[in-house]
Amino acid sequence: MSIIERMGRAAEGKPVQRFISLLIVLNAITLGIQTEADWVARYGTALELFDHFVLWIFVIEVSAKLLWRRLEFFKNGWNVFDFIIVGIALIPTSGQLSVLRALRILRTLRLMSVVPQMRRVIGALFTAIPGIMSVGAIIMLLFYVSAVLTTNYFGAAFPQWFGSIGESMYTLFQIMTLESWSMGIVRPVMETYPYAWVFFVPFILVTSFAILNLFIGIIVDAMHVQSAAEEEAIHQEGDRIEGDIEVLRAELREIKALIEAQAEKG
Repeated sequence: MSIIERMGRAAEGKPVQRFISLLIVLNAITLGIQTEADWVARYGTALELFDHFVLWIFVIEVSAKLLWRRLEFFKNGWNVFDFIIVGIALIPTSGQLSVLRALRILRTLRLMSVVPQMRRVIGALFTAIPGIMSVGAIIMLLFYVSAVLTTNYFGAAFPQWFGSIGESMYTLFQIMTLESWSMGIVRPVMETYPYAWVFFVPFILVTSFAILNLFIGIIVDAMHVQSAAEEEAIHQEGDRIEGDIEVLRAELREIKALIEAQAEKG
């Protein structure tokens, strides 16, 4: 086994990944501390040294995987994600590019690729994207129709809320989130239009309870599918290993039979 292969296997091993997870959490804490002027004045040098240490550990880890896997490295989406995050962190942050120093916090996102449970959740979210987009399209259609109606009905009396399609959609979004929807918007509208509740109550029931629960249902179903796929992969791997063991047993029996046959001849 070559040194590069040993380094690559070590970088993908559980001990190194646990150490990387710890560094990510500590680095996230120190980057937050660096937003406090008093802490920077006291421990600025130590914080910067630790920040550089963490960055170079990440560089060594990703480089070890890349040298071992080579082009296979980029076939794994999480490896590409880590490569991009570490690459962004290597961008110079001096002079005119000092504004990019804030991007260092993006390293914390690497926790999603290191922790298996987080990878599972992100994978489920990606699986749920088609369903989420369908529900999102339904919501946008509902919002547009409702915005046209409210602009026509309430725009003249309440131009600050329903004066245009854009203002109506923003107001409807506020109502959907249930933020000051009753005393702040609907009741004042009902003082001028007593039957406005006929529109607003069904709108809230449909958007805040029915459609948004569809998002939750889609994500939960995607997580179930993701877990089932992982369990199936584990079972297949177990069956493959069991088959290999059975082949080895058969070969050992053949070897034993040959040895016994040779012994009898001798």
